[in-house]
Amino acid sequence: MSHRFDPTLLRDYDLRGTVGRTLHEADAWALGRSFGTIVARSGGRRVAVGYDGRLSSPMLEAALVDGLVATGIDVARIGLGPTPMLYHAEYTGDVDGGIQITGSHNPADQNGFKLVKGHAPFFGAEIQAMGALAAAGDWDEGVGCVQSRPVLDAYVARLMQGFDGPACRVGWDAGNGAAGPAVERLTQLLPGEHHLLFIDIDGQFPHHHPDPSKDANLADLRTLVLEKQLDFGVAFDGDGDRIGVIDGQGRAIPGDQLLGLFAEEVVKARPGAPIVADVKTSQTVFDRIAALGGQPVMWKSGHSHIKSKMKQIGSPLGGETTGHLFFADDYPGYDDGLYAAVRLIRAVGGLGRSVTDMVEGLPRSIITPEIRISVPEARKFAVVDEVRGRLDAKGADLNLVDGVRVREPLGWWLLRASHTEAALVVRAEATDESALADMLMILDSQLKKSGIHRNLAGEG
Repeated sequence: MSHRFDPTLLRDYDLRGTVGRTLHEADAWALGRSFGTIVARSGGRRVAVGYDGRLSSPMLEAALVDGLVATGIDVARIGLGPTPMLYHAEYTGDVDGGIQITGSHNPADQNGFKLVKGHAPFFGAEIQAMGALAAAGDWDEGVGCVQSRPVLDAYVARLMQGFDGPACRVGWDAGNGAAGPAVERLTQLLPGEHHLLFIDIDGQFPHHHPDPSKDANLADLRTLVLEKQLDFGVAFDGDGDRIGVIDGQGRAIPGDQLLGLFAEEVVKARPGAPIVADVKTSQTVFDRIAALGGQPVMWKSGHSHIKSKMKQIGSPLGGETTGHLFFADDYPGYDDGLYAAVRLIRAVGGLGRSVTDMVEGLPRSIITPEIRISVPEARKFAVVDEVRGRLDAKGADLNLVDGVRVREPLGWWLLRASHTEAALVVRAEATDESALADMLMILDSQLKKSGIHRNLAGEG
């Protein structure tokens, strides 16, 4: 037997597809056979498995477990919960790897898998090699056993470990995602006053899409914070590994600015520490890290890339514009939106300022949001390569760590291919609106040469 995954399913740092079209029950089973074989051949014997609240997740989880067991791997079934709960189970349990079934922030009809092995993300070339192994049918055979292992209470206890924060008045929006039950238990342990929105898990996401990086999805939380005059509000994506924050005045704090906020506390404790941020991050954040006495490090977008880079250079903190935040000072270094919320409460006490005051102290810039341009999956990387080639021939000032980040006299602009969608990702920042418009014109001219028209291609 062998199995061929749809090539669009095998992404750079996870597997993700549309259920019934590019992702099927057979893919989950084959993933279990393939990942189980890889774990077994590296001397492992047990894998933790969890899943999010999407309607397709139980079906995929059952098939995945069957595939793992058929390879001779024992399975620790942790059940329904956020992705960081799976990370916690893998990090603390007697297991050799972990798989979370989750579509993260994608639409409800999509789903996928995030993998870890040996306390490290399993991604990039490893995912491609796993696909090749499946295509060859090169699987181990065996009979593993399955054990139910609930970890929600232990996970929430870890979130509270060492808590030294003040009593705050906080709004929490779980967005009907997998973080809901953990949020409910966590807020029962935290001091202060806590108001909860949409904590019931519902894979159809009836109230709003579970992506806190989009301002429209924060409308309910903003209303709650303003009406009840709360200190701040936090929101999570569908699997709870990302955070969105609303300050006491109802302003959304971008993910990269959150990183700059947390850097103050971390660098204060660890002067000179390297702080990792993704290539989409505002230059003001890199400058702020340096001004605080830290070492700013620009790296590839994607949770797996950031975690790996942090581990490589010994960084205590990293983050992305999307709201993935990684603490490796007194936490294991994986992305956890709920822990980021706890750290925000602790920062209020540690820095002696409200979240609103912290936001007031952040540097301002003229910057676009993350713009996504729909393009065919097979075309997106080629467009970036074409633009890079033309700019390189002109001697432009380029950073090629992830796509093309172009430094101009009055700012910068970025073009990269999304690793999770059939889209190009664009961002630009400048000293003023006029300079920003000029840079976007330069970008548009480059896209046009590759047959892409940003204003007609469907940004989202």
